[in-house]
Amino acid sequence: MAIAKTVPGPPAGASAEESPLNAKAGAFRSRDFRLYQTARLLVILGAEAQSVAVAWQVYQLTHSALSLGNTGLALFLPGLFFMLPAGHVADRYDKRYVILACYGLQAVCTVALLWISMHKIGSILPIYAVLFLIGTGRCFSGPAASAMLPALVPKESFVNAVTWGATIYQVANATGPMVGGLLFTATLAALGRWRGAPIVYLFTLAMLCGFIGLVGSIRVRAVTAEKKAFSWTTVLAGLRYVANTKLLLGSISLDLFAVLLGGAVALMPIFAETVLHAGPQGLGLLRAMPSLGALAVSLTLIFKPIKKQAGKTMLVCVGIFGAATVVFGLSRSLWVSMAALLFVGASDMVSVVIRSSVLQLATPPEMRGRVSAVNWLFIGASNEFGEFESGVTAHWWGAVPAVVIGGIASVAVTCAAAVVFPALRRADQLTAESLRAAEVELAEAEPTD
Repeated sequence: MAIAKTVPGPPAGASAEESPLNAKAGAFRSRDFRLYQTARLLVILGAEAQSVAVAWQVYQLTHSALSLGNTGLALFLPGLFFMLPAGHVADRYDKRYVILACYGLQAVCTVALLWISMHKIGSILPIYAVLFLIGTGRCFSGPAASAMLPALVPKESFVNAVTWGATIYQVANATGPMVGGLLFTATLAALGRWRGAPIVYLFTLAMLCGFIGLVGSIRVRAVTAEKKAFSWTTVLAGLRYVANTKLLLGSISLDLFAVLLGGAVALMPIFAETVLHAGPQGLGLLRAMPSLGALAVSLTLIFKPIKKQAGKTMLVCVGIFGAATVVFGLSRSLWVSMAALLFVGASDMVSVVIRSSVLQLATPPEMRGRVSAVNWLFIGASNEFGEFESGVTAHWWGAVPAVVIGGIASVAVTCAAAVVFPALRRADQLTAESLRAAEVELAEAEPTD
């Protein structure tokens, strides 16, 4: 069972009452939480900058929507193959070491991308192979990182930690693409006048090294759990738990199908070049807009957290996500497209905070690794496989119809989820007690044979 670190009380002579500002930053009292979030800031900056370079490099080589979509497929396939064993690994072994090993692999992959870009290889197959390895590292590190978070902060600060973590993610996610776009067009005279992707990959490698150093300094307490041997029974336990917990199944499924159908990230290079005529700098701006919108919302949620009707709020915001996607698809103005993507990110941020809180608070500590693995499989399906789906539909219908139809489908999925998953609709407060009560109430209301 995860052992949360205690937070020291106020010093002698100090008031026992906290200021509102200190209360909102409660998670940062933990040294390990501060180190981990600083590490995440660095590594996400590097990863997002790298994604811009990879997308632009692939599109310049192929000018194919399907090839762009295949980059998402290459990142998704490892999750399909390895995610359930990855959850078992997260529950059985020291999560910090699992994370360090995975990001060490990603550093090697970034070196490989740097080598490929320097040697002007005309084939995109080596890029896909490297992306597959990056996806493999992510599918093992994701459940471990998610399951480790509750051990970094006290129980009462967990939702605050989730919100701050999402905020930091969005800061990096907003800044990373812009940095990637700027570096892609920069010239580094000190290194033989390097241009384009190699400069971006050097930046990403530096961020990965910083991440590994900071995570290596974390002194998180080990989780005491029964170390069961590898078997299909233990590996599939997380999948069975999610299937039997309607609240979890509803929140994860909603995210899966809404983002799978409504995702437009993979097609942004096409919109930047052929629809909006904005070039790589425009691509960086477009990639940054969802994160800026999400950042604004996450900062708001820190000071005004969701206190009731969490399920209904999530459903409404996913509907807004789909509608804003339709606006982006129809826009021919860079400014309108950027505004639409702001709403895409803002609405998605609410969904992320609610889903992440439900995932951890409604799951027993000894199951968090395996349940997180199922969640990461669904996220991978909605994000990376969603990029593949977008590439295929754009190849069939064109980029604009693919995005518009996908946005409409996301709205339809939201309406269906409200009917199919009443436990999600009834979820009220983001506390373990409230979420479990909603699940029990629904289970008791269901007819029995």
